Amino acid sequence: MNQVKSILKDFYDIDITGVLPQQGGWASLAYKVFNKNQSYFLKVYEKGRASTPKLTALIDQYVPILVWLINNSNLNGKITVPLITNSGEYKCEDENGVYLLNEYVEGQTIGDQDLTETQVRQLSEMITELHSFGKDIPVDTAAIIEDFGVPFLKMLRQILQKGRNDSPSDVWELIHFYIPQLNNLIHTVEEHSLYLKNANLRMALCHTDLHYWNLMQSGNKLMLIDWEGLKLAPVEADLMFLVDKPYFNEFISIYQKTHQNFSINPEAMTFYKGKRRLEDIWEFIEQILFDEQDERERDITMNYLREELNELIK
Repeated sequence: MNQVKSILKDFYDIDITGVLPQQGGWASLAYKVFNKNQSYFLKVYEKGRASTPKLTALIDQYVPILVWLINNSNLNGKITVPLITNSGEYKCEDENGVYLLNEYVEGQTIGDQDLTETQVRQLSEMITELHSFGKDIPVDTAAIIEDFGVPFLKMLRQILQKGRNDSPSDVWELIHFYIPQLNNLIHTVEEHSLYLKNANLRMALCHTDLHYWNLMQSGNKLMLIDWEGLKLAPVEADLMFLVDKPYFNEFISIYQKTHQNFSINPEAMTFYKGKRRLEDIWEFIEQILFDEQDERERDITMNYLREELNELIK
C-alpha cells in the first residue's frame, strides 16, 4: 500500500487513504484507490513481466486518439482515458512498474456472462461509431497503423524447432502433440500476412481485444475498456471476436445501417482469427518461460495454455 500511496502522491499530488485490489487482466494488476473525496482506478504493468514493454510502448500515441474520440464522437461516456500526471504525462513509472490512473467507474465487467439484447445493441452502436473513424482524424495515427506483421511467430517457431532440450519438460509434453496443427496455422497466418500487406483494404480505428472482460456495465451503459491494442486496421480485427456469436446477425444489421454494403473480407478474418490463436498460445508460453510465477500462477497459466491448444483440434 505504501508504494501505491507514494506513486499517487509523487506523480498526481493525490493523497489516498485506501487501496483495494481489483480483478485485473492476465497482463496487469489493478487497484481501487480512494480518499474521502474520490475513488480512482490504478492499473499497474509490472516491469518483471515479459508482456509489459509491448503493452505500454504506445500509451503516448493511443491515448490522444481516445481523448479526441471522447470530445468528437458518440463514444463520450463509453470509454475512459487516463488522468494526466503533474508533468502532463498519460503514464508514470518507477523501477517496478508503469502506472495508469483513471477515475473509478462503478460497474461490473461482463466476464463470463452472456450479453443481453440491450447490451448487444449498445455494443453494435459503439463499434459502428468507432469504425466510422480512420486515418483522416486530426490526430497522429502513424504509430498504430496495422502492418500485418507477426513478429512473435519467429520466437514461437524456435520453441517448436528446439523442442525438449530448450523448454521445461511439462511445457514440451503439453505442446509437442499439437506441433502439426501449430505449424499449419503458422503457415496460414504468414501466407495471409503477405497477401494483406499488398491488399488495398479500408482501415478504421479498432479496439482489437473485444472479449467480455473488456466490456463493463455501468448503470444503464455498456462501456469498452482496456485500449492498449488500439489500431488503425481492417474492421475484421474487431469483428473476429463477434462473428461466431449467436447474436452476430443482429449486431451486423445495426452495423450495416451506417456501414452500408459492408461484407466481411474472408482473408482478413482468417488472418486475425489465426493470429489471435497463435498470439494467445505464445503469450502463455512466454509467461511460463520468462515471468516470475509462483506454483499457483504457473498452474493457472498452464491450464490457459492447454485450453488454447485444445482449440486447435476442434
